[in-house]
Amino acid sequence: MSEIMEENKQKKYRVVFTGGGTGGHIFPLLAIIRELKKLLPAEHLDIHYIGPKDSLSKECMEKEGVSIKYVLTGKIRNYKGIDATFQNFIDVVFRVPVGIIQSFFYLYFLTPDFIFSKGGHGSFPVTLTGKLFQIPIFFHESDAVLGRIGRFFKNFFSEVFSSFPKTEGVSSEKMLVVGNPVRKEVIGEGREEGREALGIGKENQVLLVLGGSQGSERINELLLGSLAGLLQDFEIIHQCGQSNFKAVKNEVDAVITDEDLKGRYHLYPFLDEKKLRSAYASADLIISRAGSGSIFEIAVNGRASIFIPLPEATRNHQVKNAYQYASFRASVVLEEDNITAHFFQGKVKELFSPIDQIKNMEKNARSFSRPRAGEIIASYLKEYLTQ
Repeated sequence: MSEIMEENKQKKYRVVFTGGGTGGHIFPLLAIIRELKKLLPAEHLDIHYIGPKDSLSKECMEKEGVSIKYVLTGKIRNYKGIDATFQNFIDVVFRVPVGIIQSFFYLYFLTPDFIFSKGGHGSFPVTLTGKLFQIPIFFHESDAVLGRIGRFFKNFFSEVFSSFPKTEGVSSEKMLVVGNPVRKEVIGEGREEGREALGIGKENQVLLVLGGSQGSERINELLLGSLAGLLQDFEIIHQCGQSNFKAVKNEVDAVITDEDLKGRYHLYPFLDEKKLRSAYASADLIISRAGSGSIFEIAVNGRASIFIPLPEATRNHQVKNAYQYASFRASVVLEEDNITAHFFQGKVKELFSPIDQIKNMEKNARSFSRPRAGEIIASYLKEYLTQ
């Protein structure tokens, strides 16, 4: 027994993480990696990320000292049209096969102890190649319905971790409900400290409007259509997305000419961890898309919310996420087809009359949240490595 313990102390564990490339895939991986690094000494861990090339994964993984290897990936587009058909053809016939070959060589030389797959189209080449090499694969499903990668490989995973209590497409015997891993760096700031950091009045009611890590043009348009009326009653923090920033700023400058009102509007292309933590702490009500990452970050921060699901999301997963969460009475769901700027403005104000509605939603959000998801998954992975 002592010889085994001594061997484990000296062993270098090599692990591979893979995911689709959006914030909804990268941020949970980041949370798990950070927790795993707390449990195992750095000199015993060799962590790699293999996935599609994008600026978000590059920035996040480099900061954590994770080795990055890129592969070509592709996805199946559900919408119709010549462009979509052509892109699907290129992805299936060229990009994905090349990505599989790249993954083959990476995994052949790395020989990892396990692969942790977060799903998404960007994880397909690595997950498939890992199966061919018979490398143990752990999988986390963020959404209330199992995605394509999960459905394709579900019989080959060593363990499936899920975010929601009910996940369509996976049997309960093989599913461990842990929640969606949330970065601890975006949790826990006090309301006064958060508002001071962002230059927001301490007594004002605050709306935080998010569109996911890349922003949402349609949520931006909805907010801008009701902005003049909302600024009469609220200060607003708005993450609009890098690509939308200039257009949104120009429209706000044209629509809001009153300098006092303009001072109540705080526009950001993207909120980094420090600013997002302050924004969550400052907000009384959050308006957001219904990606699992957003839902669990909002829940763990104990904030009331309105979710506007992305109608084009694969397998309608954002709608299913939103309604499963709303069943805990922690949020309100508004579907895009039924919203006008006037209706949206009225619904926001209605939630504050009386304010008890907001307070009850905050309490229910905290009850739903699973703040230890990343820690639980990391402990499971450590147990596997050191057994």
